[in-house]
Amino acid sequence: MAKTSLKSSMKIPWRRTLLVACLIGVLCLSALVEGADKSDDKADDKSDEKKSEDKSDDKKSDEKTDDKKSDEKTDDKKSDDKKSDEKSDDKSDEKSDKKGDQEYDEFGDPKTPGSESSLFGGSDSGDGDGKGGPPEIPKSVQTCDGIYISYNFMGREKEYPHVKNATAQSWAFKAQAGLINMGATELKSWKLFIGFHHRELLVSLDGAVLAEGDDFPAEVGVNGTTIAGYPQADLKTAIQTAGDFNQMSVTVGIKGTMFGVKPPATPMPKTIKLENEGFKCPAPTIHKTSMYACCRKDKKFKPKNTTIKYTQKRYGDLNIMYDVLQAYGNNYQAQVTIENDHPLGRLDHWNLTWEWMRGEFIYSMRGAYTHLNDAAQCIYGPQGQYYQDFDFSKVMNCQRKPVIADLPREMKEDDHIGKLPFCCRNGTLLPKTMNESEARSIFQLQVFKIPPDLNRTAIYPPQNWRFSGVLNPSYKCGAPVRVEPTEFPDPSGLQAKVLAAASWQVVCNITKPKEKQNRCCVTFSAYYNESIIPCNTCACGCDDLPEGTRCSAKAPAMLLPAEALLVPFENRTKKAEAWAGIKHLPLWDPMPCPDNCRVSINWHVDADYKNGWTARMTLFNWGDIPFEDWFTAIQMNKAGEGFEKVYSFNGTLLHKYNNTIFMQGLEGLNYLIAIKNGSSASEPRVPGKQQSVISFTKKLTWKLDIPGGDGFPAKVFFNGEECALPKVIPTKGGGNQSYRTNGVVTLILTSIIAFFLMTDRFR
Repeated sequence: MAKTSLKSSMKIPWRRTLLVACLIGVLCLSALVEGADKSDDKADDKSDEKKSEDKSDDKKSDEKTDDKKSDEKTDDKKSDDKKSDEKSDDKSDEKSDKKGDQEYDEFGDPKTPGSESSLFGGSDSGDGDGKGGPPEIPKSVQTCDGIYISYNFMGREKEYPHVKNATAQSWAFKAQAGLINMGATELKSWKLFIGFHHRELLVSLDGAVLAEGDDFPAEVGVNGTTIAGYPQADLKTAIQTAGDFNQMSVTVGIKGTMFGVKPPATPMPKTIKLENEGFKCPAPTIHKTSMYACCRKDKKFKPKNTTIKYTQKRYGDLNIMYDVLQAYGNNYQAQVTIENDHPLGRLDHWNLTWEWMRGEFIYSMRGAYTHLNDAAQCIYGPQGQYYQDFDFSKVMNCQRKPVIADLPREMKEDDHIGKLPFCCRNGTLLPKTMNESEARSIFQLQVFKIPPDLNRTAIYPPQNWRFSGVLNPSYKCGAPVRVEPTEFPDPSGLQAKVLAAASWQVVCNITKPKEKQNRCCVTFSAYYNESIIPCNTCACGCDDLPEGTRCSAKAPAMLLPAEALLVPFENRTKKAEAWAGIKHLPLWDPMPCPDNCRVSINWHVDADYKNGWTARMTLFNWGDIPFEDWFTAIQMNKAGEGFEKVYSFNGTLLHKYNNTIFMQGLEGLNYLIAIKNGSSASEPRVPGKQQSVISFTKKLTWKLDIPGGDGFPAKVFFNGEECALPKVIPTKGGGNQSYRTNGVVTLILTSIIAFFLMTDRFR
């Protein structure tokens, strides 16, 4: 034990001694190396000094000059070094900035490398030296033999105001939609449906337009939306382009606002699908931030014409052709043809608006005019920068969104702006069921372009077409679609045809007015009930009420006596209150707001007997503008089959349109005058009126229940506008006092209206 402890105690100092010796050796070695370096430096310095002394002895006179030059050179070198350092610092800053831009986008979300250069995340083509190469195509695209469609959610950020309610919080988002033609046939005028459902508002689209022509921001979060290609509307095949994905595919940048979906949830659409005819799309494959599908040709679909080069023409309620008649380098002449193909569609004093997308402006027009002539927008815009010596005082319109109107009839034979067929009718466009010769309007315009479209083939039609009239249906127009050039007769009179240089078609369809946005309304009455059911409260809106008006927009309209229909709403209050007292009806506080409609129509069931029944219709014009060549249409459904005759109007039954009775005034009685003042200042104003009795037979409709509702129309139209109907119909007994004394209400109402009609005639 003693030996062992002695040995262990002797080991420790031996190791310490060895470690200290090693450290001393290292220090000595480093000192020797430094000394050698210093001695070498001194030797070099001495040799340099000796050489310099020898040179100074030989050239003492030049020494000062050389020293001066060397000093200047050293100063220049220092300044150059300083500049190079600054440049290197700038380059390093730029590199760091670029690195930051590549890693994060404007929303703070990481960017996918190469996502901006290709639809697949790679370069679209090689650069000629083999470095680029073809893009990396995913397997889902390679296996598609039709139209590959995709949607990618790119990122979002929280918008102001910041609220605690998650469903009310808005988020700015961006997304990307893509289409690739992987099939063997060219896709013309592509349209893609995106099923948004998070209360989205689209703010902008890059590479497409809204197919329905809505303005931004557009609410699309209820029923989704359809986008159409612009300016690249067609997608060619790999066969046609030797695999050029720039012509085969398109990428659409989407920016907008959505509500209620906070991270980590991803606000993806319900679905995406191709809207072009002849394609069937399966349910898309959905991932967390992307979805895609391959739309293939429908084998059951048979196109009407497979030989045409462009998209087939479609036909809607209002069809417009934009034909280029002459094309030059920086301008072209176009003709716009508007045709009404709906049996109940109509426009009065129409206004047409569209949007120039590439800086075009209207130099002159024939057959129409613009509401504003302001050359300043051209002079101070890109048009003035290019056309510096151009006389813009002769330019008709420089607006991005011009408002175009038809010329009045007296300008039809004007040598400068008239003398066009189907022009100059003061904006009247009638249905073909009424007058086929006035169902079309035409005007021409001279359009100037700016760079880069200075080529006679670089022609882009305006987008976002919209029509409006005085009291007419609302139209929604699609995007212009390139179609086969329109054929025109040879102006020389020869049996030849002249083709347009290029043609686009715009299709517009009538939309059903939203609740409380109508422009006409209907009242109901019947021989078996004393009360008149008035138009709905705020049937035509309550936005334009005078300040200080106290009324309820939600209270139901109050029942009226028959004579109250003949006076304006402001004169009905006392009559309605008195009638409520007589019939023990409730009074509202505040009282219901007016209907605010310019035109109202009373439908009165006049009589009901074994072999038939009769109704009486009265038109009221409460506006300050008269209606020339008016028409009305009554959709009767089952009862329409028994239509016999209209006594004071021209009436026709349209079987194809749900048994709709089309009525217009007789010659000399086709003018519905405007409202006018009463006979004295204390008398209420008197509306314009027209009235007729309509008879029906029960030979084919003997099972009709007239009091049960079969005697009242399902829809009523005035000049093409669908009117608001009451929510209830007159009933026997029930809440209102009723009686079967045939003709009491009819006698009162007819007598008063007949009196006013007679007095109007004698005046």
